[in-house]
Amino acid sequence: MIALVDCNNFYASCERVFQPSLEGKPIVVLSNNDGCVIARSNEAKTLGIKMGAPAFMNEAFFIKNEVAVFSSNYELYGSLSNRVMNTLKEFVPVVEVYSIDEAFLDLSEFNEKDLFQLGQTIRETVYSHVGIPVTIGIAPTKTLAKMANNYAKKNKAKVHYAASPEQIDELLNNTVIKNIWGVGRGHCQKLWDQQIYTAADLAKSNEAWIRRNMSVIGQRLLNELKGIPCIEWDTEVLSKQSICTSRSFGQRISEKEEMAEAVASYANSCAIKLRKQNSCAGFISLFLQTNIHRKQDKQYYPSFTISLPEASNSSGEIIKYALKALDIIYRDGYNYKKAGIIVSGIVPETQIQLSAFDTSNTKKDKQLMVAFDEVNNNFGKGVVRFAIEGFDRRWKLKRERLSPCYTTNIDEVYVIRSPIPQ
Repeated sequence: MIALVDCNNFYASCERVFQPSLEGKPIVVLSNNDGCVIARSNEAKTLGIKMGAPAFMNEAFFIKNEVAVFSSNYELYGSLSNRVMNTLKEFVPVVEVYSIDEAFLDLSEFNEKDLFQLGQTIRETVYSHVGIPVTIGIAPTKTLAKMANNYAKKNKAKVHYAASPEQIDELLNNTVIKNIWGVGRGHCQKLWDQQIYTAADLAKSNEAWIRRNMSVIGQRLLNELKGIPCIEWDTEVLSKQSICTSRSFGQRISEKEEMAEAVASYANSCAIKLRKQNSCAGFISLFLQTNIHRKQDKQYYPSFTISLPEASNSSGEIIKYALKALDIIYRDGYNYKKAGIIVSGIVPETQIQLSAFDTSNTKKDKQLMVAFDEVNNNFGKGVVRFAIEGFDRRWKLKRERLSPCYTTNIDEVYVIRSPIPQ
């Protein structure tokens, strides 16, 4: 049996953890630069607030209905996600983190236990340890576990257990095609044309037709719906083949010095990500963008790629070459809205091809980066930074409704004072 644990309205729930007065009140979380709604509590959904709703167009509605509005606090959400996943790992030996708020649990070693009760215990423990409510679906395959989770939410349950043929049939009959994990719009239309409307219809469909029209993906899905596990477990942290750090600025940039700060900051972010996966990049690409929606502005969308003499994950090296690219493509007289750094040609740091004319002190530089990361991990992001990244950062994302980073910034943790005994 397999469980899918899904955090309920995750971003909104994270905001409630440290502000319990928000319990039962509508909450929305906004996208970068406080643009549009990307997360809603159940109360906000009941009010009819749509995903993607522009914040500036709904400001009066938010005020009238006392909606709590937050900027995206990715540092807080990532921290609480890690705590949820670490709590799940206390229960089972195999946990596949599927997304920031979802994880599959392998329950094959617990066949003799009451799995429904185990699900209840996991849910209560996660809430006790982290304060995040979760819904759990338990079934014989990943696809069925995903369906069981959705079924639980639809019926306002905390845990849904589907093991017997009767329980699985109930799941299949109550799941429409478009809500099946892995079925996209294109396949939906094909299935509707064949009068296949529910998961039960799909499970009974002609296998030859499925293979012919949905290839191996359709065959695998068919087996999963019949209770035959076909989706492999992926518990390894895979190295990315390219890494991008890109942001829209909180305000338009028209000065090269400010642009250099942003580019250096994004380049450093890419280097940190490279070091986390123990890899190095051989190519650095920089792109700049103006705002296409400002018709009164001149438009310019340059990009440039530089090949490094040898692959590196040193922040200093990557910043240096990113700034060289900036020197090549930057033009005065434009109002820039966005910039981004992409590092590619990624190889394991143990397989770097050194240059015959290399004059750098690789060992010393690596020691410096280890110390750099340790200080920032222990004392907060950006405590140590390169001077070129700047300190004012007027270009940074607009996050006017940002909540404190309760778990990642020592200056923003809760301070509890007890009265002095008389």
